[in-house]
Amino acid sequence: MQTTQYISSILQELERTAQKLNNQDAEKLVDGILEAKKVLVAGAGRSGFMVKSFAMRMMHMGLDSYVVGETVTPNLEHNDIFIIGSGSGETKSLISMAEKAKSIGAATVVVTINPTSTLGQMADIVIEIPAQTKSGENSRAQSIQPMGSLFEQSLLLFFDAVILRFMEKKGLDTQTMYGKHANLE
Repeated sequence: MQTTQYISSILQELERTAQKLNNQDAEKLVDGILEAKKVLVAGAGRSGFMVKSFAMRMMHMGLDSYVVGETVTPNLEHNDIFIIGSGSGETKSLISMAEKAKSIGAATVVVTINPTSTLGQMADIVIEIPAQTKSGENSRAQSIQPMGSLFEQSLLLFFDAVILRFMEKKGLDTQTMYGKHANLE
C-alpha cells in the first residue's frame, strides 16, 4: 500500500469508531462542563497530548480549564469537573488522581477504550471509544495502526466534537474564540 492510501484506511477506521460513540454520554459531558466552575484534564503519553489540546480549546471559549501537572494549575474543588483520557483505564497515576477527585466530590469523567477498567468504574461519566488496545489483544476493534493510535486520534476528534457542541449551546463562533488566542507568538 502506498503512503497516501494509508490515510484513506485510517479515515475509514475513524469513521467506524465515531459511529459507535454514545451520544447520550457525550451530552452528559457537555452539560457537565457547562455546569462546572473549573475544568481540569489529565492523561498520560499521547492521550495526554490530546487532553491538553482539549484544555486549550476550552480556554479559547473562555472556560477556566487546566492541565493537571502544570505549574499554573489550581486545586480541584467539589464544583469542578475532572476529565481523564486513558485508553486502558488502568494508568496508576491517573487512578490516584481520580481517587483524589472523588474524595473532593468533583465530577469525574473518563474517556477510555475500557469502560469496565478501574478508572471506568470510578467515573461519574464514562465515554467509551471502541478502539484497539495498545497490545491489540482482547480488542473489540482492530486497527492497521500501531498501538493506541486509533484511540488517540478518536479522542482528539471526540474532544473537538464536544467543543463544537459547547460552542453551539453557548452561541460562540470561531471569531469570538480568537479573542483568547495566544498573541505572543
